[in-house]
Amino acid sequence: MPRAIADIIDRVNTLSFNTSPTREMRMIRFVTDLLDRGELSRDRFLRLYIHAIGAEEELARIDARSKLNATPRFLAWLFELGRTKANAFLAAHFDDLGVRSSTDVDRMFL
Repeated sequence: MPRAIADIIDRVNTLSFNTSPTREMRMIRFVTDLLDRGELSRDRFLRLYIHAIGAEEELARIDARSKLNATPRFLAWLFELGRTKANAFLAAHFDDLGVRSSTDVDRMFL
């Protein structure tokens, strides 16, 4: 539970940022459910498979001020973190691509 003003503002920003993706994931879930029940034509609607690459543990260790950090060292760290996470994701889920979701949309977004 954030208590400091900076932490509260950071939490508000996080919630505001997540509103649109959450709304979109709800719509994707709704259409997917209709497709699975045969209520929509698979000729007209495409089933989407959702994948997410995250670094929650690493990013939880940095504070809200990091959003303004544009130093080459920090950006290089983010780049390498992204590359490491992407490689790990592909090693674990490459066979899922185009076949099934590797992300639990309900748990992550809904």
